[in-house]
Amino acid sequence: MASTPRSQCCEGSGRQEEEGPSPSQDKDAPQIKHNDFADNEVDKMVPFLLRKYQQKEQVTMEEMLHVVHNDYFEHFPQIFGELCQCMCLCFGIEMREVDAPGHTYELLPVLGLTFHGILDDDIQIVPKGKLLMGILSVIFVKGNRVSEEDLRALLIDMKLLNERQYVMIGDPWKFITEDLVREEYLVYQQVPNSSPARYELLWGPRAQAETSPFKILNHKAFGVRCVPGMGRVLPPSQS
Repeated sequence: MASTPRSQCCEGSGRQEEEGPSPSQDKDAPQIKHNDFADNEVDKMVPFLLRKYQQKEQVTMEEMLHVVHNDYFEHFPQIFGELCQCMCLCFGIEMREVDAPGHTYELLPVLGLTFHGILDDDIQIVPKGKLLMGILSVIFVKGNRVSEEDLRALLIDMKLLNERQYVMIGDPWKFITEDLVREEYLVYQQVPNSSPARYELLWGPRAQAETSPFKILNHKAFGVRCVPGMGRVLPPSQS
């Protein structure tokens, strides 16, 4: 069964999988972590926040609560924490409170990526975002260009190109070599003097204009710092 966008977002973050839950987290786990309905609330909010981000709009606590089902109002602080983690780890977007009395948040581009033209389908948002960030980091590590064969193998090793991605995206390789090329995040070109023809991928002009290799690699190494429990702002209790 394919996982939801939210579960894919949190996958690979390393916090729960490596450290294990604390005793206090154990008490919350039945309420939030293992509640499919609560997970669905996060799933609904990610596309909503990405639209706000792309429109360069702030978001209020009231707006977010309108998206959440009434049954989960009392759990919203925990849901909000998961949401912040997903937005940061998957998209490099930090939610920062700018108006404490009114509980208004701005969506800050930690990486600078706008995800222009590639986040038009709510179901595919998270896997596409993770795939783009993974590809950009691989290209830089491999010397600013990577062969098609090497990229495919590395993405499989990183679990970014597997059966689940085909379920979520449809044809991830088409997304890489056509959609990301059309939006100028990648350049897909023939390797010079290769016979038979071989192809390689490079950063495209949009990726170079929006972000940098340092930002991408630093985010992959320290993205856990975006988690609210690690020092970022938490929402007020909805008691």
